Amino acid sequence: MKKPVLLSLLLAFTATLHAQVVTYETAKKKAKASFDQAIDAMRNYQATQALKYLEDALKTEPNFADAYGQMGLTYSELKDYPNAIKAFEKLKNLDPNGLGPVMLPYARALGGTGKFAEALAIVDQYAATHPSPLAKSLKANFEFAVQSATNVPFQPHNLGTNINSKDPEYFPSVTIDGKTLVFTRRVNGRNEDFYISQWDSVSHSWAPAKDMGAPINTEFNEGAQNISQDGSMLVYTGCDFPNGKGSCDLYFSTRNKDGGWSAPENLGAPVNGRGWDSQPCLSPDNNTLYFTRVTQDAGYDIFMSQRQADGSWGTPQRLDSNINTPHDETTPFIHADNQTLFFASNGHPGYGGMDIFYARRQADGSWGKPVNLGYPINTIDEDASLFVAADGKTAFFASDRYDSHGALDIYSFELYPEARPLQTLYVKGFVYDVKTNAHLQATLDLIDLQTGLVTASVKSDADGNYLVPLPVGKNYAFNVHKQGYLFYSGNFSLHDAKADTPSTRNIPLQPIETNAVTVLHNIFFANKAYTLEPGSLPELDRLVKLLQDNPSLQIEISGHTDDVGSDKDNLLLSENRAKAVVDYLQQKGIAASRLQARGYGETKPIADNSTEEGKALNRRTEVKITGVK
Repeated sequence: MKKPVLLSLLLAFTATLHAQVVTYETAKKKAKASFDQAIDAMRNYQATQALKYLEDALKTEPNFADAYGQMGLTYSELKDYPNAIKAFEKLKNLDPNGLGPVMLPYARALGGTGKFAEALAIVDQYAATHPSPLAKSLKANFEFAVQSATNVPFQPHNLGTNINSKDPEYFPSVTIDGKTLVFTRRVNGRNEDFYISQWDSVSHSWAPAKDMGAPINTEFNEGAQNISQDGSMLVYTGCDFPNGKGSCDLYFSTRNKDGGWSAPENLGAPVNGRGWDSQPCLSPDNNTLYFTRVTQDAGYDIFMSQRQADGSWGTPQRLDSNINTPHDETTPFIHADNQTLFFASNGHPGYGGMDIFYARRQADGSWGKPVNLGYPINTIDEDASLFVAADGKTAFFASDRYDSHGALDIYSFELYPEARPLQTLYVKGFVYDVKTNAHLQATLDLIDLQTGLVTASVKSDADGNYLVPLPVGKNYAFNVHKQGYLFYSGNFSLHDAKADTPSTRNIPLQPIETNAVTVLHNIFFANKAYTLEPGSLPELDRLVKLLQDNPSLQIEISGHTDDVGSDKDNLLLSENRAKAVVDYLQQKGIAASRLQARGYGETKPIADNSTEEGKALNRRTEVKITGVK
């Protein structure tokens, strides 16, 4: 029986096509030599040169299947996945059977361009006959990617030649005011040093980066640094230093009054152990240190250490299982809001090697379930070391993308809204003695009025200067206290704030003496009511502590109102409010003999009652020292 004409032509064409396929064994000597040179170049990590040799081989033998396969592998090594796909598909068209050994690299290349469904189909086909750990791992990655479905917005921008060079730049960190950028540069591919740049508000760009120099930069490698939000402290990693406790230790340096930096100090035990401690990051109040440590049971994990009252660091604690897994977690970054933690992991479901995740702090202080930042921020490759500025939307990271200046460069991009931390402003100023004007070292606590939790606790420096972060979207009590002084009570209502500028507030503290008075700005009552609202408790407890620490104090709690309503009603309301505070103090163990409650109604205004702002100031609770025995 005769074959149909069309089938006969197809079979003839297929036979001709296969006859044209060239393998290494059948290639011309010149093409084979070029192929061998490409393999040698790859062994010496010269991928770009290897591509030139492969192009030479293909000029000699256009249907050289092995050359296309090697070209696909080489482009994959360079993370040029679109060209890798072209090479693999050329191989597939020339010799479908020749694709077998490179099916997984082909799948990775497809995944590298976001073609996850196609990549998954190829992995499934390969795994059906060649099950392997790599195939299983890729299958899990691509299944996660297909299920995630939606890409997130991502438009990275290279920071330019003022920051980036032919050398690798990475680990960017920025102060809360957005004016100082510090990063690591591997100079001449060998020595890691720190560079610093200042934001130029005129040109709206970063000024040319400068070597931070001695005493921070040395002949040894310094890397993985983090500058504190207030710019006063630099923490970083030093490996194989002469005074090291382990292979890599954490060090710190503080900024001097003249703008220079102190000689680095090893954080010592218990933070630094005999192993590998690296990638530090400070909380915005400089009281919590997050870092990565190699463990015996779970590889790289994220730990935290709390600063103690004497300034030392406490025993590091491993973050809970919502963050750490039996696999690797690295590059922790706590945002200026002190509520959002970014980190890298290959233990949580993701797209590839290490992915970047974020987790929110819960009301009880624990961490919520991590969220993958999504594709294409995360890719099939290693993704880590993300920094997000205080505005909550400007993110910085390092990458060797197509428009880099030769190696890893620092990029920025606008983080999509769902992943943003709280925009964080700040208040700064100094603390001083109201009678002598002397600047004071004091403790400043920022308290979330909804949860009662202290979100930041900072100490003013030797000159009384301070900076406290203010995450937008919440209302805060602001307490400043020092032994021998009445505490200062302030309030920041940022729940609906649209402000984008910081505040300056110089804090007067009154020495504890008879007739000293302070306003309790965070004692709250409902309109025309005298039942204390829950937001009052942090301030009341601060007052309890003041009285406990100073057992000889006697005080008067006074209530005041605006002029709305009758004089009689306002007087009664103010008396009842003062009594409510005194009752709370007594419930906490303060003797009744030390307390007086007085209501003054509208008789002692401190502002004009003709405005709403003035009325709000007049509605207040005060504490006055009536005796110091």
